[in-house]
Amino acid sequence: PMPSLSVFKVALPQGEVAVVEVQPSLLPPVRYKGRVCIRVGPTRSYASEAEERRLIEKRVAGASTFDVTPCIGATIDDLATELFVADYRSLAVAPEVIEENHRSLEQQLASLRFFHSKRAEPTVAGMLLFGKNPLFYLPGAYVQYLELAGSDLNSAIISDKVLSGDLGSVLRQLEELARLSIARAPERTSELRERMREAYPEVAIRELLMNAIMHRNYESTTPIRFYVFTDRIEIQSPGGLYGEASEANFPDQNSYRNPVIAEAMKALGYVNKYGRGVIRAREALRQNGNAPPEFKFDAGFVLVSLYRTQS
Repeated sequence: PMPSLSVFKVALPQGEVAVVEVQPSLLPPVRYKGRVCIRVGPTRSYASEAEERRLIEKRVAGASTFDVTPCIGATIDDLATELFVADYRSLAVAPEVIEENHRSLEQQLASLRFFHSKRAEPTVAGMLLFGKNPLFYLPGAYVQYLELAGSDLNSAIISDKVLSGDLGSVLRQLEELARLSIARAPERTSELRERMREAYPEVAIRELLMNAIMHRNYESTTPIRFYVFTDRIEIQSPGGLYGEASEANFPDQNSYRNPVIAEAMKALGYVNKYGRGVIRAREALRQNGNAPPEFKFDAGFVLVSLYRTQS
């Protein structure tokens, strides 16, 4: 799972030391390379089915994030379980574990925190990943996309879309919109040569959109807003900074509001570097000649503005 970590410097008489502090997982057991890891005495091992089941039962009482709470009133019939079996399970669980698996579908979902065994209800993460109609239970779980013909909201609307459905579908649609938003234009490099220059680097838009999906507050009924103006792009995510993250230490300090969603996005291949999305976006913007991204933090949202390169 995505670790919560902080990096800081300590001055000692012998010199300065870099300290990397990794917090314990909020949602054990931890699955690494598709296997649940446990400690047996002084050695490490992998959990058997029975051991994993006991660990999951212990975890229920300690669940502390919204994405592992049950969707009240939902049942397993509200999930498109074929998405889990055909698409997700092989990415998150080791092949040998699947091969020797004798558990029910509900138990398999519970082992990955997508189902609440005691209540027999899908969790919020399960509904977001595999729900047939996630908006019924989580009315703000969508992305509002607007492309405008000017630099403010009073401008004429060129295109508007609502991206909703299971999280995999939403992520694929966002990647496509990120590609469409980069707006290449010719730039002269010499008397005889031109190159195509991007108004925005695709990697920066993608990283910040993935960051918004991963860290947003899913209890809110407000969607993520992805607005494309003529001079800038704005991405607004419901929910302010979370946990130990603050305006003073952003983006060096990261805390995960939705650790199960973060783990799922890692398994699906949409996030790769722990806590480095904003840093990668900043570097991509710098290399492309864009101004640094501007962040606005509020108790109810985080807003980032990307400014178009000047031709």
